[in-house]
Amino acid sequence: MKEPNKTPCRKSFTSTLLDLAREDKKIIAVTSDASGSATLTDFAKTLPEQFVEVGIAEQNAVGISAGLASAGMKVFIFGPACFYVARALEQVKVDMAYSQMPVKICGVSGGVAYSQLGATHHSLHDIAVLRTFPGMEIYLPCDVRQTRKLVEKLVNHPKPAYIRVGRNAVPDVYESDDFDFELGKANTLMEGDDLTIIGTGETVAHCLEAGKMLKEKGVNARVLDMHSIKPFDKEAVLKAARETGRIVTAEEHSIYGGLGAIVAEITAQECPVKMRILGVPDENVIHASPLTVFRHYGFDYQGIYDACMDILKSAQT
Repeated sequence: MKEPNKTPCRKSFTSTLLDLAREDKKIIAVTSDASGSATLTDFAKTLPEQFVEVGIAEQNAVGISAGLASAGMKVFIFGPACFYVARALEQVKVDMAYSQMPVKICGVSGGVAYSQLGATHHSLHDIAVLRTFPGMEIYLPCDVRQTRKLVEKLVNHPKPAYIRVGRNAVPDVYESDDFDFELGKANTLMEGDDLTIIGTGETVAHCLEAGKMLKEKGVNARVLDMHSIKPFDKEAVLKAARETGRIVTAEEHSIYGGLGAIVAEITAQECPVKMRILGVPDENVIHASPLTVFRHYGFDYQGIYDACMDILKSAQT
């Protein structure tokens, strides 16, 4: 694996938003006592009139943001992912999704980023829950450059959305800004016809590394960056299923209702293939660093590589 970029995605998000907000007074940042962890300090100091601090009151943050959006503001909420997809879920469902208010929630420190703080601070259910809300969009950028492009796309986007970013810096998947990025469309990082590996968010770098390891063994893996969970690129999945016949998914999420489940729902109905779904099983996650958690449950690059080799062997028997 490459060394992480020095800038975490959460900082890329807020820095990009600050640059845009300097030119657009309708952009508002709202937070619930999380300006430090969300890296909003510079935003608050530079544009105090476009910054709202509600305190430890996530439900109020969503309600206030929906009201601001109804008045034409472009509102971004920042706070721990675990609280916005649990404590404030009713407000997200009613004030944002049902009302179709184009508020954007940046769920900071998503997945297992809070590590040793344990199950109360993990958000391994966010995809499963939020994708059932009609009109609610979900995005998981994989690195700082993709995060920047996502923010630029979402500023004037007319739909409510949830964006999950981690806490720590991650490796660059994209080496420059010269790459295509479209909401609802997967990015192909490696071409191949032996099998397909699909990742989202912070697992994408691990998927890419596993693809390179497989290449050294003579296995040509297709690697997809599924940054857009809803809308979802059904066509890319079906194309991969038809052309490679085997799919491995890797996600920092429960195995129930997440990326793997979405892919399985699509392929089961239109093009059944052999699959391996890598994620967190039906248990509370071990208390360990994020990378140790990835390794323990097998959705780090080595675990992805092993799953790919296993599915290839099973296809030969």
